[in-house]
Formats: sequence, C-alpha cells, structure tokens
Amino acid sequence: MHNGRGAGTYCGVGVSSRHMLLNSVSAIFLATAMTFAALPQDAQAQDYRFNTVQVDGNQRIETSTIISRMGIERGKTISAGALNDAYQRLLDSGVFETVELIPRGNTLVVKVVEHPTINRINFEGNRRVKDETLEGAIGSQSRRVFTPEQAERDAATIAEIYSTQGRVAATVVPRIIRRSDNRVDLVFEISEGDTIEIERVSFVGNRVFSDRRLRRILETKQAGFLRTFIRSDTFIADRIEFDKQVLRDFYLSRGHVDFRVNSANVEFTRERDAFFLVMDVTEGQQFSFGKITTVSEIPGVEAPAYQDVLKIKPGVVYSPSLVENSIARMERLGLKNGVDFLRVEPRITRNDRDLTLDIEFALVKGPRIFVERIDIEGNTTTLDQVIRRQFRTVEGDPFNPREIRESAERIRALGFFGDANVETREGSTPAQVIVDVDVEEKPTGSLSFGGSYSVSDGFGVAIGLTEDNWLGRGQRLGLTLSTAQDAEQYVLSFTEPQLLGRDLRFDIDLGVANTNSSFASYDTERAFFAPGITFRLGELSTLQLRYRWEASEMVQRTATTVSGAVIASEIAQGKKSSSALGLTYTYDSRIGGLNPNAGVLFEVGVDAAGLGGDNEYFKTSAKAIAQTRVWHEEITLRASLDVGAFTWQGSGFSRAIDRFVIGPNTFRGFEPAGVGPRDQSNGVDDAIGGNYYAVARFEAEFPLGLPEELGLRGGLFYDVGNVWDVSDVNTAGGTIVGADGSFRHVIGFSLLWTTAFGPLRFNFSKALKKETFDKEQSFDLTIQARF
Repeated sequence: MHNGRGAGTYCGVGVSSRHMLLNSVSAIFLATAMTFAALPQDAQAQDYRFNTVQVDGNQRIETSTIISRMGIERGKTISAGALNDAYQRLLDSGVFETVELIPRGNTLVVKVVEHPTINRINFEGNRRVKDETLEGAIGSQSRRVFTPEQAERDAATIAEIYSTQGRVAATVVPRIIRRSDNRVDLVFEISEGDTIEIERVSFVGNRVFSDRRLRRILETKQAGFLRTFIRSDTFIADRIEFDKQVLRDFYLSRGHVDFRVNSANVEFTRERDAFFLVMDVTEGQQFSFGKITTVSEIPGVEAPAYQDVLKIKPGVVYSPSLVENSIARMERLGLKNGVDFLRVEPRITRNDRDLTLDIEFALVKGPRIFVERIDIEGNTTTLDQVIRRQFRTVEGDPFNPREIRESAERIRALGFFGDANVETREGSTPAQVIVDVDVEEKPTGSLSFGGSYSVSDGFGVAIGLTEDNWLGRGQRLGLTLSTAQDAEQYVLSFTEPQLLGRDLRFDIDLGVANTNSSFASYDTERAFFAPGITFRLGELSTLQLRYRWEASEMVQRTATTVSGAVIASEIAQGKKSSSALGLTYTYDSRIGGLNPNAGVLFEVGVDAAGLGGDNEYFKTSAKAIAQTRVWHEEITLRASLDVGAFTWQGSGFSRAIDRFVIGPNTFRGFEPAGVGPRDQSNGVDDAIGGNYYAVARFEAEFPLGLPEELGLRGGLFYDVGNVWDVSDVNTAGGTIVGADGSFRHVIGFSLLWTTAFGPLRFNFSKALKKETFDKEQSFDLTIQARF
C-alpha cells in the first residue's frame, strides 16, 4: 500500500465503484450546457463561415491536430448542427476536460482545457491483493492522460477482482491529487469488506440424488464451522456457472440425457451477511445403451473390424464419455490401418418406451484438411517440446478436431498453466489449418510443511520442496524430509514423464530411512537407490519395471537392550546389501471404467534379489480392491485382499526386515507387528515377521445424518488376516510362537472426519478371534495435515 498524498489537494470527489465519479460526469454536463449557452440563441437557425480558427488553452495537443479533429474547413459554410458535431468530436476524443466553441464573426474561437497526465498511481487499503496485481489489471498508466471514464472502469475492474474472491461488498473510490504542470496523482481508495459466505446450498427438483450427494460434487461449498480456513464457501459468481456445468456432466455420465439446470438463485439471508444458493434442476429419466452397431460409408473399410474394438455393451448406463472413448478407439484403428481422414459419426436413436439409446457408429470420410503448423505462445519457462508432445498430431498430419480437443485437455492436465487455450484457424490454404496454443504460466514450485500423527509412528513433521516443471522440461524434482518419533526418511526423487519423447515414465528415488522399532528390540538403518520405468499396456493397465539397490542393517537399540535369540542372530549379521529387479502390473478401472460408481484395482508385483549384493530372495505381493456406491451413491462398499510370499534363496538366514511385518494400515485392530510369529526367549517378546501373509478387509462408509458442514461420515469394517511361516529363519535358541498362526477376525467402527487440515480417521475395533500372544489395539487415529 502506498500513501500517495503530497502537498496537493483533492480535486475529484470519491465515490464507490458503483457510482463512479458522478461529480466528474456532472461537471461535463455543466460544461456542455455552458458551451451551448455561449452560442447565439438562434444558433440552430444560422449558418456559419469561418476564415480563421483560433485555439486557446492547448498545451500538449497541437493546434493543427485540434482543427483537423473538428473537421471544419476554412471559408466553407457550415450549419449549426455541423458546428455541434465538431464540438462533440473534440469532446469524444477523450483528451479534454472541457471544450467551448465561440463564433466571433469570421473567426471561430476554440477554448479547451486538457485532461491532466497521470503522475503516478497509488492503491490504499488493499491487504488481500498486491499492488502489482492491481496495476496489471487496470487501464490507467503513469505518464498517460487521465480521464474520469477510464478511472471509472478501473475502479469497476478492481471491485471485480475482489468479487472473485468472495468480497462482493468491496468498494473502490478513485480520487485525484492535483500536481503542478497539469499533472495528477490517481489514488484508488479500497475498502475490501468481508467475504460473503454461502450459508446454504439446496436443490429443487432432484429425486434420484439427494442434496447431500449433489453438494459433494460442487466447487461451491456451504459454510461450515471451519469457515475460517475454508475459502470455497465464499460467493463467487463464476464458480456458480462452473458448478452448473459440473452438475450437467454428473447427470449425463449417469444416463440422464434430459437433465438441465433451470435456474440458480442466489439470495441474501435476512441478516444480509450470507447467501442462500438454490438450484432448480430437472433430472429426467435414466437411459441405457440399446443396440450398438457400426456401418461403413467408406469403400474398402469393413465395419465388423471396428465393431470389435468397442467396449460398451447394451444395458450399460449411457455416458457421453463412453461414446467419445469408442470414437477414439475406432479412429486409432483407422490410423493403424492407414485410413486417412476417417471420421466416426455417432447416430443416436432414442427409444422412450424402454429408455434406451441405440448408437450407430458411422465410418465416414472427413474433409481433406491437414495441420499446417502448431504455434505456441505465452510459455516463457516451459519449453515448446513439453507442450508439443501433448499432441498426437504433428505438422503435416490429417486434421482431427477430436484429437485437438484431447490434446488441449492434456495440456491443461499438466498443471503448469493457469490458463491454456487451443484454437484452430485457416492456414495458408483452405485445405490447411493452424493450431494456436496460448498458455499462461503459473508457479510450479512448492514448499510444504506438514505434520502427522499415528499410533504406530508417533508425531512427526514433514518438509517438502517440489518443482513440477524443473527447468521448463516438464520434469518433477522433489526433496522430502520427514521425521516422526519412530521413523525418519530423507528422499530425493526425480520423474521424467516422457522418456526419450515416448509414453514412458522414468522415476528414480535416492534416500535414507531410519526406524526405531516399537515392536522389537532393534532399530533399522537403510540407504536405497531405486530407478524405474512405467509404461501403459492398455487404457486401464500399466507395467512398471524397476531396480532397487539397498543397504540395510539391524542395530541393537542400546548396549543394555536385551534381544531374543532370533533377533540377536539377525543383528549379528551386520550390514547387508540387496540388488533386486522387479516388476508390477496394475489394472485400475475405478476412474476410467465403464461404471462411474464401481471399479476394481488389481496389482501384482515380484522382486528378485541376487544380481549382486548379499541377499538372494523372491518377494511377491498382490492386491485386489473392488468398490461400488449404492443407495443413490450415498454408501460406499469396498472389499480388498492383500497377500504376499517371501522365499529366501541365499545361504544363511533371512532377517525380520526382509520378511513381512504388517501393521494397522494393513490389518486393523492390532499394533504394528501385533500378529504373526514371535520370539519370546530371553524374557522378551520380539515380532520376527513371516514369509507369508494374507489380509481380507470389508468395509462400508455412510453418512451419519449430521450436518454436512461437520464433515463427518461413519464406517463399519470387518478384517480377517494372518502372518505365518518362519522357514529359513535362524530359530536356534529361540522360543517361537505363532509360526503356523491362525486367521484373526476383527470388527470395528470408523469415524471419518474431513477437515481443512486433512482427513482424520478414528478406528474403534474389537478382535473377535486372536491368539494369546497377539498385541491388540482397540483404537487407532491417523492424522495427515498440510499447511
């Protein structure tokens, strides 16, 4: 903020941004009236002829320029109306405060008072928005002519900036301070006002989905008791328009093709300190896919081959995205088969009787248009190649509008740009187009501070430094420093999303980790180096190939710490290294599948160590998750299965840190390593892990009927699992229990609390079946916070 007040005095009268310099406008009207009063009373009935035009009062504007602007020719007869037009042209030029035309015989005297120039511009009262932001938004500039109209527009622009932040009560008063040499200081006095909250968001006309469900998808949120930290509950007009489109997309993806938003009414509360938002909607009936057929109108292109690539089937709930994905598959097949300019037109037949939509995909020949070039503007940091590789089309390729739209979405999804527009225009010939890409970059680096707490790891802090667009190459570089009471980790990570210009993601992690075990008499120290490459096998599946080198050691906690025979023998092995190759296959249909309310995740990985290093083993793990939403998407049902197998191949014995030791994140109801084989020799109770484990979890999440602004949901869960087998373990001298194990059963209730600081989960559990040596944990709290 700047003061801006000097020795001058105010010459303008400040008004709010909604009244905009009314005194200045009144002064113009008064000057106009005085000017016409100066003309003869019978001016409208007279004609004039001026041999001389005399201009008085001009300082910056040349006399010849003023005469030329008037358009009056010497010695030529003009009417009173033409004289009035000349006066209006001078006034409309925007450089004069007042204009006066005085006929004196054959001489026309033109008296003008020029607008002052702006010496400097100051902003007062702005705390939420920086001066630099406001200066870039207004049209008035230093050393340019001041006009009340432009100051009016600038005040409205500033008020609009505050309105987009939910401060609709903000007022802006433009004032001027007179300086010498016909200069002024322009000062915008800003009263930011308070943010106006959305007190309540409600819907009219919805029958299938509840208000609660619809509110969850909107960007606009109603005020909660954490309103001090949540800014999405402020009223922003543009956000309401965005929410209308979000609602349309939500219903269309669920087959409601006739859905529409009739109105979105925003009204003040009685106290006029908040808004009510009421959306009137018409849901319409839900439609499903009917007959799915493909026809070809291109000679030599057979329709059955294209029909075979379709994934949608009759009976599936209609979604425009599924149709779009089908078109993309067909066009890719056409490109593979060398069919240029292939276009797929979906022809929809509506069947109101059985609420189905028959889709006929017509293969037609598109216009012969080529991409002449791709022009990119606005990227000052990001390299052109980062943007260009989001296009599957290059210069000289056939033009495909759908592919250009998808490329635009990929550019926006990078997260490097605040705004990204992709448009096409005609090229050098009608058969060519130019693709214009206009981007507006935004900061891509971040520094984050976080805090966490869990029963297993205790309190901890995390510092993260991340650059998502390192050196403008689209690469991600991150440094994470995290520490908890019982766990520390320091990791440097790097990601190249498109290695060698191909759809290959390269990752590499380098770090150290130290763990103070809460379930045994040893600590661990690790250093690791882990590169990997991930590529896509299909639309929903990926394969990762990786390598991991690790040096690890089990360390006795203190000189006086007593360990069991098993752990003592493993500590005695000292530092050992492993060099392992691995791969992981992942299939995930939870987001991109045919059903937006259901999906599955399947993941299986194997690591083989022995390519150098001290350890030799095979370690396999698999995970399967299936989830769905029921009861109008209010309840989420989820089932998951985790299994793992460890096989020691080397000489000697394996260690506990090599085998499986599971905790509450995998099996609720027990402490870390609370289930599985244990060594109770030497009066201790050490968890030693097992070669195999299996855990099945079943859970349901549901609303509790409490006010939504509390952010509370409930959950019920049932877990069953086991950890077993200690073959290839040096059990000499140990007292081993739970080697064969048994399946434990746990039930529980969860309280899920979504806060401004992050998700909190409270688990209350009870073991229905357990072993006497198990370590039960009836309560678990996990907090993850970023600020």
